[in-house]
Amino acid sequence: MVKIKRIYEQYEDSDGYRILVDRIWPRGIAKQDARINLWLKNIAPSSELRKWFAHDAKKYDAFRLAYLQELSSGTAKEALEELKKTIQLEPTVTLLYGAKDTKYNQAQILKELVG
Repeated sequence: MVKIKRIYEQYEDSDGYRILVDRIWPRGIAKQDARINLWLKNIAPSSELRKWFAHDAKKYDAFRLAYLQELSSGTAKEALEELKKTIQLEPTVTLLYGAKDTKYNQAQILKELVG
């Protein structure tokens, strides 16, 4: 099972294996308090794509296509393969993200892709 959750939400045992899918560490979260099992920085959208998108809902479809393209090669593809392997090994995986927008973010796209 793959779930998604803002890293700022309360930790729950039901989260299972927690993976941070942001390139930048979330503000205000101490690493010891985050309770993450894995930080897949390279699975996150590139800085250029993230800045261009800026969580603008009108740009989401274009962002989604560009992000999927990024995931098809290089270190992003390697990180995606690592995520897929982890999902096969763990009964529950929660993808953590820092964005305020719970609908238009990369974790949603990743969940669609692997979930």
